[in-house]
Amino acid sequence: MNYCKNGTITDFYISGFSNYKTKQILLSVGIMIMYSLTIVGNLVITMVISLVRKLHTPMYFFLCNLAISDVIYVSSTLPKLLFITITQDNRISFAGCISQLYFFTFSCACDIFILTSMAGDRYVAICRPLQYTLIMNRRVCVTISALCWTVSAVNSLLMTLLTSVLDFCNSREINYFFCDLKTMIDLSSSDTTSREIFILIEDIIFAFVPFSLTVVSYVQIISTILKIRSSETRLKAFSSCTSHLTTVILFYAPVLILYMKPESEYSKEQDNLISLLYVAVVPMLNPFVYSLRNKDVLHAVS
Repeated sequence: MNYCKNGTITDFYISGFSNYKTKQILLSVGIMIMYSLTIVGNLVITMVISLVRKLHTPMYFFLCNLAISDVIYVSSTLPKLLFITITQDNRISFAGCISQLYFFTFSCACDIFILTSMAGDRYVAICRPLQYTLIMNRRVCVTISALCWTVSAVNSLLMTLLTSVLDFCNSREINYFFCDLKTMIDLSSSDTTSREIFILIEDIIFAFVPFSLTVVSYVQIISTILKIRSSETRLKAFSSCTSHLTTVILFYAPVLILYMKPESEYSKEQDNLISLLYVAVVPMLNPFVYSLRNKDVLHAVS
């Protein structure tokens, strides 16, 4: 038997793509392909960077971290979504939902921090090239990486614990395709005012600030590149940033679209599809962006 109190076992029901029942087979195949390509692509990138000594640089070190984070990112949501689309059993246990919430928020925050760290690396490489090896030494890179993972883990644990003690008496239907933090808080029958304020503060610290730092870094980078007289050197400098810049755009664009898109009759279904872009498509594209646009990776693979 299911109860609404958080102290007992409670099943939730994920109904994010229930309106696409006639396209379940197509959706299942699409999810399976995206998940497989993401896992294989990111593991290959990680293996290549680990084995090829030429790629043991700060940029590829952070890329390796991003690839590992992306594997966790998609593994927290897509396998369960694939199971739901194949079996039509949309139940998820309370423990499963909380676990999904933890690993998704953890990997999402980690992605943001690593992308910001990579922007900082590109800033130092372009704007302060003579000091690059001094600033971006091995100890600094390892410290930054450890901070990214540790802060993300602690933050996710805190958010998950705050959510796990909520009551869900009014409804157990999650109108999304996984146990998202905002969706869970909206679903709760408890007073969530304090948590909503806390999440707003979290969004500013863990999303807006890193995004702003990334934008500022690229403003400085582009400004520096435009001052370079040699067109060949200018092109070389810009090409060293294009892969990361493309990844940043792919990661943030769907989120910005979700926030800026006007509400409509079909907004929830559209939101779910747009969310699927940054949950599944972006992690899948990252390895291709870095391998197809980067000569060092192409040479290492070939």
